[in-house]
Amino acid sequence: MSDLPRKAVTRTAKLAALPLGFAGRTALGLGKRIGGRSAELIATELQQRTAEQLFATLGQLKGGAMKLGQALSVFESALPEQVAGPYRAALTKLQEAAPPMPTKSVHAALAERLGPDWRELFEEFDDQPAAAASIGQVHRAVWHDGREVAVKVQYPGAGEALLSDLTQLGRFARLLGPLIPGMDLKPLISELRDRVAEELDYELEAGAQAAHAREFASDPDVTVPEVVHQSDQVLVTEWMEGVPLSEVIADGTQEQRDRAGQLLARFLFSGAARTGLLHADPHPGNFRLLTGDAPDGPPEKWRLGVLDFGTVDRLPQGLPPTIGTALRLTLDGEAEAVHELLRDEGFVKPEIELDPGAVLDYLLPIIEPAQVAEFTFTRGWMRAQATRIADPRSPAYQLGRQLNLPPAYLLIHRVTTSTIGVLCQLGATVRLRDEMEAWVPGFAAADESQETPA
Repeated sequence: MSDLPRKAVTRTAKLAALPLGFAGRTALGLGKRIGGRSAELIATELQQRTAEQLFATLGQLKGGAMKLGQALSVFESALPEQVAGPYRAALTKLQEAAPPMPTKSVHAALAERLGPDWRELFEEFDDQPAAAASIGQVHRAVWHDGREVAVKVQYPGAGEALLSDLTQLGRFARLLGPLIPGMDLKPLISELRDRVAEELDYELEAGAQAAHAREFASDPDVTVPEVVHQSDQVLVTEWMEGVPLSEVIADGTQEQRDRAGQLLARFLFSGAARTGLLHADPHPGNFRLLTGDAPDGPPEKWRLGVLDFGTVDRLPQGLPPTIGTALRLTLDGEAEAVHELLRDEGFVKPEIELDPGAVLDYLLPIIEPAQVAEFTFTRGWMRAQATRIADPRSPAYQLGRQLNLPPAYLLIHRVTTSTIGVLCQLGATVRLRDEMEAWVPGFAAADESQETPA
């Protein structure tokens, strides 16, 4: 493939083919059913073909199309198993790789952004990309001081492609709905579009990554590579070797899954508290498990490596205390207090009248993982929550439609639900309440310790 396609008409045509292709396959399936084939067999075949077309297209286009695919990848655990199965393999591919930019284009971009003598900055530079993602690809290299580094090069025209894709996908959101049952794509696409400028600004990314690297420099559980060099559309960081989280999801032992899940939950809550920044792209492709010198050693010694700080939520005081307070009040059964707090914060608009008891009934199943000392996240639990909230016949669906998500909480909500999606993919047993008591302001009961968990 050549450079990231920049002509809007070309990209639009590929994206427009998605709902058209879905409609065509549905008509074909109806014809086969009339011809005598079973509805179940036809449905499985249609889902497989739909998955292949959807994620092949999103991966090839990179840009905003692939960004959407990566965001969707963490929610496959909410889909019915007969639907999720055909999607899972295609989704995993989007977490790790995309068709690479040609070597000639990479060299031209480096010459433009680092200067014509860019090769003098490196002792070695691998022309074959180690990873290719939505707006840039990563090359392994050796910096002039001998450090192994990752060189992230932004695709030419990435900004234009991101905006064009997400605008077009927004128009198709309703038509694309059947491809991912139970998902409302329009708000997700809109929120991704709002983050385009930050995603493209490698100076902002370098600052966020450097802040995390400093804070977690001596941490026993979490590692963030240091920033080595940053210039316009090129970011050089220390290289980090590790087992991709997607491999643990696919083949890990239960001990490995549990360790990965605990570390992921710890980073979710502690990162915002310790740095004032919330890593906002928690799909499995952005995490590694660092096994040290003994890759087959005990998982309790593993550390979590975190990559890609292109999207962060800036929370100087950490997570808003309203979140922890509302969760604690919900666990304590304080229906009136929860309702009043949600109304004060704008989750319930002034003109909406809700029964506080019904609000409590809506929230309690969602926060079940915080009610117990440890909780096993499963695809079945995730599907049950998604069904309860998405089924128009459910009281939870009716109540949920009357709630409002204030803009300040939008990204926090997506990061939290995405992380829970990954925990369910892992099938991890996690001491979530420990992490919340340690790091979420307002959550710990007055008589409970707030020391960092071991």
